[in-house]
Amino acid sequence: MGNEQTPKTDPTTPAPQPPTGQETVSAGAAQWTVDRIRTLRHLVTDRPVSLYAASVLRIGYGLLYLVFLLREFPHRHEIWGPSSPWTPALARQLFDQTGWNSILTLSDSRAYFELCYAMALVTSTLFMLGWRTRVMSVLFAVVVVSFHARAIFMTDGGDNLVLLMAVYLVLTACGRRWSLDARRGRIKAARAGDTPEPVRSLFSQQLRDARSTLTTVVHNCGIFVIAAQVCFLYGSTGLYKVQGASWGNGTALHYALNLELFQPWPALSHLVDEYPVLIALACYMTVLLQVAFPFVLFGRLKYPVLALLLCMHIGIAVLMGLPLFSGAMIVADAVFLPDRFYRLLGRLWRRTTQRVGAGSADASRGPDSALVPAQPGPVLRTTSSSRSTIQRRGSTTRSL
Repeated sequence: MGNEQTPKTDPTTPAPQPPTGQETVSAGAAQWTVDRIRTLRHLVTDRPVSLYAASVLRIGYGLLYLVFLLREFPHRHEIWGPSSPWTPALARQLFDQTGWNSILTLSDSRAYFELCYAMALVTSTLFMLGWRTRVMSVLFAVVVVSFHARAIFMTDGGDNLVLLMAVYLVLTACGRRWSLDARRGRIKAARAGDTPEPVRSLFSQQLRDARSTLTTVVHNCGIFVIAAQVCFLYGSTGLYKVQGASWGNGTALHYALNLELFQPWPALSHLVDEYPVLIALACYMTVLLQVAFPFVLFGRLKYPVLALLLCMHIGIAVLMGLPLFSGAMIVADAVFLPDRFYRLLGRLWRRTTQRVGAGSADASRGPDSALVPAQPGPVLRTTSSSRSTIQRRGSTTRSL
């Protein structure tokens, strides 16, 4: 006991101090930031998101613009052609100020315009079907930009959103689902079967992985930009309406329904205008939905909000005669539905078609065909005399 010595401490070395509360909070905040950055990196680079939603946008906007061009086919010369009051010379002067451009102003020939219009119809159709989607998405964006810039004062506001979405869809992999490209890929994979892939060099494999990662990152960023654009559109529109006195007192829709420019069916507009309480509720609900839309996207509340917005846009299309604008907004809202929703729709569609096919097959057989059992054929018992008769007939037939 007496030989034990206490360890000597160096007076110049400070003793370790426990971390203070501020240091603990700082370390926790730094770790939380690192975790969030890692999660965001995995979300952006691991796999492409919303492939079905991107395909719905491709089909929707391709179909909308195709229908738009077909609807305006009798008036194409007055809107975009050489006979337009907004002449190509005026369009070029506007391009010098705005920086826009259009392939329609490269020539004033009527034949050239007809060729461009036919190419626009073909491009919209192939883009909608998803044939060579990477190339067709670029051509579709060129078509939409060219037609929009050529007659920027001759169309309604619906084509503005179509223009933005056509440019954004160039960044996305919108042809991987529900397209001719996807069908061709499935057929190619089925034909290949169990054939082993050719051995690639290390450099080519790294190049392929880098290309896949880059495509995924660009696609995810494009989907994020589309979603942000729609949120900004709804939020800014709602906040702008809040500043107006007519939306505050619930009379804005009353004035809109009495404008001759927005009365495709005047009798229907006057009928709806006879219910001022419903009009006031519709005004308040419109403002509430548009302002609250960006804040309900990360919960289940977004599904009833999207359903109400769908009803609102259908009402705008019917009562105010703006089908292109309403259709563009309805298609844009589809980006917020998850892929599992579209897969569920696909399964329901397949089940429905199978049931319809089975029902048509049963109807073609007749109502009582399934209840009547198959009748056995007559049993022939051959005797020696009958066998000899059959042999004689066979020999006679062979001789003939």
